[in-house]
Amino acid sequence: MIKRLGIYEDKRKRTHTPEGYELLTHSSGPISYDFNWHLGYYWTYFLQGLKEKKFLATKCHQCGRVYMLPRQVCGRCFVEMNEWVEVGPEGVLEGFTIVRFPYVDPNHGGMKEVPFTSIWVKLDGADTRMMHYCNEHDETKLEVGMRMRAVWAEERKGSIHDVAYFEIVK
Repeated sequence: MIKRLGIYEDKRKRTHTPEGYELLTHSSGPISYDFNWHLGYYWTYFLQGLKEKKFLATKCHQCGRVYMLPRQVCGRCFVEMNEWVEVGPEGVLEGFTIVRFPYVDPNHGGMKEVPFTSIWVKLDGADTRMMHYCNEHDETKLEVGMRMRAVWAEERKGSIHDVAYFEIVK
């Protein structure tokens, strides 16, 4: 009998299906996909701000809600948002997880280095939170509600990676 642990089951250790069929593995070797896509006005403006060390968010003229990451339409009022405001670069840690299980990193196709800490941070002046990385990998040093600060990459190109990571504000 196979012990089922739901989403926490480590499926890599399985060798057979619950019905008894052997699980086969096929490796096609390395593969890459080169593609480009148009980001549109909102994401272009946001990413240009990151290049200049600024977090630019959209603000609803009807309810005043500030969206980070920016959106074109307010999720509450359903009106188009054309007002841009600067938020951050500091904020509050709203959640985190320390990932210790490697997987393929979609940014470069290689394995993601572990451990890494994925965080939810609400930047000062924003009403929504964004997901990014933190440089602290010890969960005993992280606490929801603590202050965080963006650390900018040396070379910025207009990418979410222009923010290298967030660090704890001491």
